[in-house]
Amino acid sequence: MAPPRAPKSAAPPPSAFRRWMKCLMVWGGGLALLGLVFLGFAVAFAAQSLPSYAALKATQPGQTILIRARDGRELVEIGPSFGEWLNYKDIPESMTNAMVAVEDKRFHSHLGVDPFRLTGALVEGLTGSRARVGGTSTITQQLARNLFLNNNRSLDRKAREAVLAMALEWKFSKEQILELYLNKVYFGGGAYGIDSASRKFFSHPATDLTVGEAAIIAGLVKAPSRYSPTSDTQAAVDRAKVVLRLMREQGYITPDQAMVDVSAVQLKEQAGQNSVRYFTDWVLPQLDIILPETYEPIEVWTTLDVGMQRAATAAIESNTPGGAQGALVSLDRDGAILALVGGTDYVASNFNRATTAMRQPGSAWKLFVYLAALEAGYTPEDKVVDTPVTIDGWSPRNSNGRNVGETDLRTAFAYSINTVAAQLGNEVGFGTVASMARRFGVTSEVETYPSMVLGSSEVRVIEMTQAFAAIAAKGTAIEPYGITKVTGASGEVLYRHASRRNAALVPDYVVAGATDLLQAAVQTGTGRAAQIGRPVAGKTGTTSSNKDGWFIGFSSGVTTGVWMGRDDAKPVPGLQGGRAPAQAFAAFMRYAVKDRPVEEFDVTLELPEWQLEPDEEAMFGDPEDYYYIDEQGNLVEPDRRDPSQSPFGVEGEGAPPAASEDFLEEATGGEIPRAPPRRPPSQPAMKPPEY
Repeated sequence: MAPPRAPKSAAPPPSAFRRWMKCLMVWGGGLALLGLVFLGFAVAFAAQSLPSYAALKATQPGQTILIRARDGRELVEIGPSFGEWLNYKDIPESMTNAMVAVEDKRFHSHLGVDPFRLTGALVEGLTGSRARVGGTSTITQQLARNLFLNNNRSLDRKAREAVLAMALEWKFSKEQILELYLNKVYFGGGAYGIDSASRKFFSHPATDLTVGEAAIIAGLVKAPSRYSPTSDTQAAVDRAKVVLRLMREQGYITPDQAMVDVSAVQLKEQAGQNSVRYFTDWVLPQLDIILPETYEPIEVWTTLDVGMQRAATAAIESNTPGGAQGALVSLDRDGAILALVGGTDYVASNFNRATTAMRQPGSAWKLFVYLAALEAGYTPEDKVVDTPVTIDGWSPRNSNGRNVGETDLRTAFAYSINTVAAQLGNEVGFGTVASMARRFGVTSEVETYPSMVLGSSEVRVIEMTQAFAAIAAKGTAIEPYGITKVTGASGEVLYRHASRRNAALVPDYVVAGATDLLQAAVQTGTGRAAQIGRPVAGKTGTTSSNKDGWFIGFSSGVTTGVWMGRDDAKPVPGLQGGRAPAQAFAAFMRYAVKDRPVEEFDVTLELPEWQLEPDEEAMFGDPEDYYYIDEQGNLVEPDRRDPSQSPFGVEGEGAPPAASEDFLEEATGGEIPRAPPRRPPSQPAMKPPEY
């Protein structure tokens, strides 16, 4: 009999790890399936909610702003620029291939989201690696973002972008998606779509794009400003070479085609709207203040005169010394900006020297010194002395190193004598001069050190022009403005400039005196180069070592300020306010006022009564010879200070009153008590009662 078999041992129970792994796989699979179902519903719902293809074609991102001159002519269009819409069959194959190669090489196989890119992004996020070259967004995701979302990088936005991308793939074909993308993607410089970009950069429609040009355009999407061929040609060429290499690696072009010389591509010459952009750059930020928030297309009607702007540009370009910059601002009598030039070349430098740059005005600042002196009682004929002077340790010198001695105020201003300006500023007070500048529209910081009278405080060209324009407006405050009205898409007026009644800044006689001085500076003084064959009033300004040159003046209701100098404030040989700036002023003003009537300046000083009272004491000799009135109102002869020695006898006897009783009654408005009649000498006077 066989021995009994041993019973089989029971299978070992599964380990806890295996149980957990099994649970995770089951639950993970279940959650993944649930997530896919949820994602499917989300994509289906989004696809049903998407606008039609025709509606998506009609949408345009961004706001278009059309800026017009004062006569309605178009100056510049800011914002999105759209070319012709190209159907997919009309888009050059090299363009679609270039875009797919550089932006989304698996475009034709994925469902809106590239799992390989997504996995790479997750690995990068976990490891911190920066090995990936491409971005995570597919062409479809980029289209979804451009059409429906913003550019923030939140996880929520990325999730919505992915859902919308898959919804686009669900609803539209690959060809439709590429057509939408290539007609709407932003390529920089305001150009949306390949046709707009082709016309902007190559001056021809996108249907004529070559392989090299297509590579340049495709390379822009990653960073439109960095790779723009108009701002950095070499960066654009280098990026295009990367696109050509990717096209070759993915089989879109042959090695020979990939060797195309991208640097030989003919770019459109950017002839600058040039100087007009200085004006539009100054105007556009004001829209945020004067308009309610709106995204509709708008038209901005401005004060700029196209002819004057061209004349101003030519005057600055032809007169500014080599290596220097120039700026010009011209105002109408109500403050409307007729022309504004912020530099010699906007394309080379868009820094606006007319409205932003802070420079020392030199002797042009003396306008405020003499305004304060005129308000204090000086007249253009008053005598002053040009002599060496020291004020608080500061000793100003004249530009020619000489002093002429006694002269009049008009001559001192016309020839810009520094020592006289210093004495006047010291007399009226440097704070008074600073206050006068503030009164006339200078908002920049003004120092009150003695040297401020010679223009040591930095100001803007537009500020100084505004101040001189107030003199041209007979002492009325002027506020520069550039926008007359703004209209919406349907023609409704969203904003209209309202004229304000501004108060007089100084009395009429001060304005007349200042105009007299300014006219003399052009007729016989340092500003003779600014003469234009009709009355002109103005002032030159030159800073130390010829770092800045100014001329600001007015004629026939037009006020123009010109500045020249280097951005680094280095000396400019031969630069003086009475030369190049004055010549540029004259060249511009001859055009600016050619159709305006000749206006003579009113320099007649109708002084107030307090200045017209005769100073009779000054007409006589030594003060010791003067008659005077004592405290009792008695007339006292010279050298008879003792009333007892009065020629009229005993004190109070025979002395005539200082003023008649009739005059005193009229002046005081009351009756003057009459003195009792005098008794004959034979009768004793009545003794007054004692109290």
